[in-house]
Parts: sequence; structure tokens; C-alpha cells
Amino acid sequence: MSTGLNTGDSAWLMVSTAMVLLMTPGLAFFYGGMVRSKNMLTMLYMSYICISLVTVLWFLYGYGLAFGEDVGGAGLIGWGDWRLGRAGPDALQGRIPEQIYACFQLTFAIITVALISGSIAGRARFGPWILFVVVWVTLVYLPVAHWVFASSGWLNEWGVMDFAGGLVVELSSGVSGLALALVLGQGVEFRRREGPRPGNVPYVLLGLGLLWFGWFGFNAGSALSDGGLATRAFVSTMIAGCAGMLTWRVLEWIRVRHLTKLGSASGALAGLVAITPSCAFVSVEGAFVIGAVAAAVCTYAVELKLVAGYDDTLDVTGIHGAGGIVGVVSLGFLATGWDAGEAGLFYGGSVSVLGKQVVAVIAVGLYAFAVTYVIGRIIDAALRMRMTDEEQARGTDAAFVEG
Repeated sequence: MSTGLNTGDSAWLMVSTAMVLLMTPGLAFFYGGMVRSKNMLTMLYMSYICISLVTVLWFLYGYGLAFGEDVGGAGLIGWGDWRLGRAGPDALQGRIPEQIYACFQLTFAIITVALISGSIAGRARFGPWILFVVVWVTLVYLPVAHWVFASSGWLNEWGVMDFAGGLVVELSSGVSGLALALVLGQGVEFRRREGPRPGNVPYVLLGLGLLWFGWFGFNAGSALSDGGLATRAFVSTMIAGCAGMLTWRVLEWIRVRHLTKLGSASGALAGLVAITPSCAFVSVEGAFVIGAVAAAVCTYAVELKLVAGYDDTLDVTGIHGAGGIVGVVSLGFLATGWDAGEAGLFYGGSVSVLGKQVVAVIAVGLYAFAVTYVIGRIIDAALRMRMTDEEQARGTDAAFVEG
């Protein structure tokens, strides 16, 4: 094997890849526990099916489009670089085997599209969902991943900071969930203004635990090494998640004098979402602030659906969308500039740093929303993605078993 191989970094990335893959089953339990019992099986499987679908797409063409040689130098998409099909275990990406690097990036794509299912829980047919996964990953995830993660991507070259996927994973799934929720319209329970009735709260907490465990691989693994950068990302992840959980509980008590298990889970999730793009760029204090601010913002963002009238069933937009924005924009203020990235305003940086982060949020948000809306409209018109009121009343599991 090449002398450029670093076995420590490679071993850490293998472990991180397995940890991030575990996040998708964790998400399945998190979502599955939040829905009514009549929708639980379908909700679980909507996440699990993404593992097999996206993996096959990734090995066929996904890795080449996201990380291949840039087309025309515009930084919009990769093409013609199908190394994954030819690369053996000796081929390197930096100091790690290219195959494991590709698998690590694959796990990000899997959970990103799985996240969207929460916005349409209980009112989407499973067959059209499969087609949506294939088309959305191809037309939305792969281009955005190239913009941000590929060295030749236009946002990457411009200097936008996103360490582990605040734009690629969190924001794109959040706004895409909003677009698809608008396509399918309000569900029966939402129109009746019925509150959430989680079918299995222990599933929710189990899912949160698996997600939190995997998030250490998600963030610290993105350092692609086992050194100081990974350590900072690891510690920031822990702090932000705890800050988010406690902040949500405090605000919940102030507002309604009542603490809920779902609120604690949502607060931790908001903190973890927001620290994703910033985990390696901020101090310990910055991680705490980001987690707390994200929880506060998301506490109110999840209620926007009641005012605006869109049925984001499991608050994908309110937590992943809003939390992702908080995490990306906060770097314009809190990035230290010590080891990686540029310094934010609070550390002597230029206002242009904040400007780039805001522009990136707008660009990715508009692109993901517009393309997802069109995809959803076409699939719904062709295959009837939305379930009828009668089907929703019976539950998605009944339709899933019958179909």
C-alpha cells in the first residue's frame, strides 16, 4: 500500500463511517416513535430504504458527480471522474483510502434524504417516496455537496465555512421538507388541529441516543484525521447538544410551566444540528452559545407551521432548517480562525465572512426548495404521492401492508 497512508486517520474514519451510518436507524426510531402507532412501521422503513437506494446510486454515479473533476471550472457539478468503480483499496484520498472516504461521504447522503420523510409523515405513499429519494439525491444533494464539500465547488473555493454539513445536510433537508410538505398539503390531523400523539416515546429517546452517538462520527469524522481538529469538533458536539437540551427545557418551563420528554429531545437535536457546520471553527464557549441560541430559535420556528398553515409533521423545517441557518450564520460572528477557516466578527474578522455565510444560506436554500418543489409536483401528478383522507385515517401502515 502507498507510503502516504496514515493508519490512525484511516481507522478513525472507518469507525466514523459506521457511526454515521447508525444515525439513519437512529432517525428511523426517532421518527417512528413520534408518529401515531398506525404510521410507525412505514416511518421506520422510509428511513431504512434510503440506505440501500442511496448506496447503489452512490456507487453508480453519485460519488463521481459530487466529488469528481469539476465541469467547466464553474464549481457546479463534477463529471467524468468515476474513480470509485476503479479504485482499489490502495488508492488514496489524501492520507486515507479513497474507498472509505467515499463510504463516509455516502452516509451523509443517506441520512440527508431520510430526514425529509419527517415533513410528510403519515400522508405519503411509500412507492412514490422511493422515486423521490432517487431523484432528489441526484438533482439536489449531489450538486449541493459538490458546491460545498468538493475542493473545486464554488462555495468551497469562495471560502464559505461548513465543516460537516450545515448547508449540505441540515439546510437542504429542512427547506426540501418544507417544499414537499407544501406539495402534499395539510394532513387530516393537522386540519383538525390535533396535537402530536407520539406512539412510542421510548423509541424517540432511543433514536436520540443513537443520533447523538453517531453525531460524534459525523462531526469529528469530518476532520478526516484523529488529531486536534477532530477533538475540537467532538467536544463542541457534546457541549452544543447539552446546551440545546437545557435551553429548550428552560424556555418550555417559562412558557407553559411544563417539561416534556419530546421537548428535551428536540432541544438536544437543535443544538446538534446547529453545531454541525461550526464544530471545528468555534471555541468551547462558542459551542455553548450556538447550542443555546439554536434551541431558542427552533423553539419558536417549530410553531411557525401553525401560523403559516404548512404541515411540517415532525418539524424538519423548524429544527433542521432553522438550526442549520443558525449554525452557518453564527460562523460569521463566532469563528475563531485559530486552526481552520476565517475569523468571525467577534474575533476580529471581516464583515465579508458573515456576508459569504448568508449568501450561501440563501443560495442553497433557494436551490433546494425550488428543485424539490418541482420534483414533488411531478411525482405527485404522475404517481399520486399524497394519500387520501381515508387512507390517512386508516394509517400508512395499512396501506404499506396492502401495497
